[in-house]
Amino acid sequence: MEPVFRPASEAELCAVMTWALGESVPLELVGHGTKRGYGRPLRTERLLDMSGFSGITLYEPAELVLEAKAGTPLAEIERAVAAEGQMLAFEPADWGPLYGVMPGQATLGGVVACNLSGPRRTTAGAARDHVLGFSAVSGLGESFKAGGRVVKNVTGYDLSKLLTGSHGTLAALTTVTIKVLPAPAETRTLALLGLDDRAALGFFGAVARAGVDGSGLAHLPLAAALRISLDEVAREGTAVTAIRLEGTSTAVEERMAELHRLAAAKGTVAILDRDRSLAFWTSLRDVGPFVADHGTNALWRVSVPPASGAAVVAALAAGRSIEHFFDWGGGLVWISTPLADDGGVAAVRTAAASVGGHATLVRAPADLRAAIPVFEPEAPALAALTRRVKESFDPRSILNPGRMYPGV
Repeated sequence: MEPVFRPASEAELCAVMTWALGESVPLELVGHGTKRGYGRPLRTERLLDMSGFSGITLYEPAELVLEAKAGTPLAEIERAVAAEGQMLAFEPADWGPLYGVMPGQATLGGVVACNLSGPRRTTAGAARDHVLGFSAVSGLGESFKAGGRVVKNVTGYDLSKLLTGSHGTLAALTTVTIKVLPAPAETRTLALLGLDDRAALGFFGAVARAGVDGSGLAHLPLAAALRISLDEVAREGTAVTAIRLEGTSTAVEERMAELHRLAAAKGTVAILDRDRSLAFWTSLRDVGPFVADHGTNALWRVSVPPASGAAVVAALAAGRSIEHFFDWGGGLVWISTPLADDGGVAAVRTAAASVGGHATLVRAPADLRAAIPVFEPEAPALAALTRRVKESFDPRSILNPGRMYPGV
């Protein structure tokens, strides 16, 4: 029998699932394979290739809704909505290059399954907030759907939020319906040079209090900033603190004037136009500063209270070599730690927990991902609930078994 199943219809997918259920054969779900290095390593007998489920099946720009098959490349969807002056507001990331895969291969189903959101997360919400509905096939070989094409039509259990972020452990998505939003008429970014971590996060607080309403707030120390290829950083040799403004031309101009007033007293200021802003925030979205660390460093995604991020980094930097940058106004810290230091596992988790945060190991060799919890360990009651949910959708554990937690 072929080691790879490539169903092209829901009926074929149900048949594959029914066979796997009957034979208790575990399956690894893949689209274009851009995130196979994310999560605990799998030891499955068969691949379930979902790339045959591809294509936009419905797009109604006036209704701000798009439906596409789960294996549709994000690049195809983004081109379609851009042609109508619209966007995917949650800025889905393309993590393929983090794992040695060419960019532009990420799929809609993969992004939804992993709940990936970019720098606009703080203002636009997470990926799960933009999923209106879906169709899928469970580990029981049963097709089902949930949600609808508009929010007011969604009744019953909100399974969209349950499936989003489940990493393919509950069901194989076949179609996904998402809401789209108008793209901003103007985008500009203020880059403030020379702040250290604490000063940068403090500046974000001042920006919030001033009501400037940035749609992206990031801080990159010099080492990370040099990998973004900003002329100003190369010339000045300093860290960069960036605030993105979006909206109508008039609104952006007014808010930029206020932001510039706040920033001018702190250091050197540069303004990035639309094209340079797009390049900058796309690189941050895709964790561009740490793509080159593949094979030498572990990569952590640490969620913390924004005011505590600098303290977490300082604790980790004591006695070890790390690199980092902040997104989400300081609430998200990307940390690159040497594999020679065992990836800094204990230190990262301890530092995050000390401020009420949590850490996810996004990239590391398979042996390290097999030896430690990749995702934040669950409390016993939550772990028991996770197992019960898994058993409801996939009682024989044939779908991505162990991707998130052992047995789940």
